[in-house]
Amino acid sequence: MIHPDLTMPLPAELGAVHFVGIGGSGMSGIARLFLASGHAVTGSDRSENHNTENLRELGAGVSIGHDATNVGEVDALVYTGALWPDNPEYLEAIRRGIPVLHRSQALAWLINHKRLVAVAGAHGKTTSTGMIITALLALEASPSFVNGGVIQSLGVSSSFGEGELFVVEADESDGSFLLYDTSVALITNVDADHLDHYGDHDAFDAAFVTFAEKASELVVVSSDDPGAVRVTGMLKHQRVVTFGEDAAADVRVHSIVTDGPVSFTVSWQGKDYSTTLTVPGHHNALNAAGAFAALVGLGFDPTSSLDGIAIFGGTERRFELHGVVRGVSVYDDYAHHPTEVAAALSAARSVVGSGRIIAVHQPHLYSRTRDMALQFAQTYEQLADHTIVLDVFGAREDPIPGVTGATVSERFHDASRVDYLPDWQQAADRVAEIAREGDLIMTLSCGDVYRIVPQLLASLDSIPEA
Repeated sequence: MIHPDLTMPLPAELGAVHFVGIGGSGMSGIARLFLASGHAVTGSDRSENHNTENLRELGAGVSIGHDATNVGEVDALVYTGALWPDNPEYLEAIRRGIPVLHRSQALAWLINHKRLVAVAGAHGKTTSTGMIITALLALEASPSFVNGGVIQSLGVSSSFGEGELFVVEADESDGSFLLYDTSVALITNVDADHLDHYGDHDAFDAAFVTFAEKASELVVVSSDDPGAVRVTGMLKHQRVVTFGEDAAADVRVHSIVTDGPVSFTVSWQGKDYSTTLTVPGHHNALNAAGAFAALVGLGFDPTSSLDGIAIFGGTERRFELHGVVRGVSVYDDYAHHPTEVAAALSAARSVVGSGRIIAVHQPHLYSRTRDMALQFAQTYEQLADHTIVLDVFGAREDPIPGVTGATVSERFHDASRVDYLPDWQQAADRVAEIAREGDLIMTLSCGDVYRIVPQLLASLDSIPEA
């Protein structure tokens, strides 16, 4: 992967912009904003998806496959942190002296002098960002925004608004979240990940401290997550608001009921405010509390803020229902870390009733699979009834010898509750063989595991009715 040079000054003007990896959830959102600003936009990705199709409809020139000839007469090339340094389009821009910008630099250029709300954390940031955006729209604040996932009620992940606020999901994976001139920083958690970039836990914590201290107005931070508590103890910021179930939290969430869509109460400045979300899961009550803390910290009315959060209907690839066949529900979720998997499966358990959960796990990154295989196995064995493990989605990493999906499956205590099936059709057929009416199937990964969903539905449909 390319480590961005965040010290590079941004160009004063940008005309035509080329995006390498334009189909990604974050990149497509930024590209959409450049199009909306009147810029000529081109880009490339290794495969078609909904984002590439949508951008073409909006006027972008999108090529499938990476080739130096895709880089036309452009004023800048924008890349993601997942890009390899030998990418031919990246090298062509370097050869021709075209400015190359990390996606966070392109986003910073767009934000300009807006009042920025930046949401960071290893887990929950896409949902928390979506909750804030949804509430601000309900509050008629007309925010601009870029989220890491499509907000289902809006059908987009980014948009320009007329108000002063700009809300972004800030990426901590490569340190690029430190680039922004943030007004309000929301930290959902500091669960160590991306140590391939940071090196150790202390450096990871230090980056979050820097992110928080850069916020000019307010820091909102979890009171429950151990990493966030460590970071809070290092802050010198004048205005810090904590949220969570901890009794000392400034925004305390309690009375959580997870039987279906989650309901809860938040206590803030001596008053209680209660609501029920449209999305399930204990973790979403905490996400909502963080969003509430950011909104009231910005000066919005508590009741109206919580009402706005409550209408958030989720984002694509977060507990997203794709179909029901023979009474079996098939969901997809972006979870790719043991903590996220636990949250997704716990939410599934709250809605599946007497049915069973069949998980389809696609390990993401060889290093994460090697380092967290036991944690993944323990999480799935505890919270799913049966697990199908696919092979590793390497993304930005080269394969590590000996690291495959079996690295996870072999760590199950009860081998009868797991199958390692790298062939996707065999995996789909095995799921269909196991599943019965009332069960819930969930695919989990931030790789391309969502592409197996049509095979799952087809395999379920091919089973004769009993």
